Amino acid sequence: MFPQVRAGLVPLVHGCPWCYIGKARFEKGLAAFAHREDIEVVHRSFELDPNRAKSDTGPVLQMLAEKYGRTLDEARAMEAHVASNAHSEGLGYRTDGRDHGNTFDIHRLLHLAKDRGRQNELLDLAYRANFAEERSVFDPETLVTLGVEAGLDETEVRAVLADDSAYADAVRADEREAAELGANGVPFFVLDRRYGISGGQPAEVFTQALEQAWQGRVLQPIGGDAAVCDTDGSCEVPGA
Repeated sequence: MFPQVRAGLVPLVHGCPWCYIGKARFEKGLAAFAHREDIEVVHRSFELDPNRAKSDTGPVLQMLAEKYGRTLDEARAMEAHVASNAHSEGLGYRTDGRDHGNTFDIHRLLHLAKDRGRQNELLDLAYRANFAEERSVFDPETLVTLGVEAGLDETEVRAVLADDSAYADAVRADEREAAELGANGVPFFVLDRRYGISGGQPAEVFTQALEQAWQGRVLQPIGGDAAVCDTDGSCEVPGA
């Protein structure tokens, strides 16, 4: 997902570890913002590796090794670097035993959760299951369990997962909007549909950006070496 903030200010952000970390950092930055009660945060869909078959899942370490031409030990070191960033934000992160796959069903379910006012709860549960726990978000029964834990009706969850067209248009509409707003990697945050922040920046950067946007200042592009995940599923690891 890519978050979007409204009410004078707006962010954009599922399988991307930097989205998991970036969401936590954004929320810390928002908590330090004086006008946080006036901000609406909207999460929108952004698939990684959207052309991957639903049945095609595999170990994350193997995927990293193949994609970047690294050994498994080098891929494990890359994951350890990401884990260090996650742990610094108080987040759990497993460096081994996770899988990788198509996230379309997760996004469709997140749109159901949005309609029921439980999107943020489901997003946090899905991130935690994927990155910190021994639960695969590419298993339909795991998604049912997560949906119920988030407060959704089990029958509705199963109905959405059984119908590939359910909320498919909503996911595609989000992805078109992401492209229009210039998001070609995630996490990507947009403030007031005018200011873009790319990568899992430190919390204080988000606070500063919110303050500048609130005051109507021109926000300079923020880049540096903050990590992003691209549409082909590649997730860069600065310093690795």
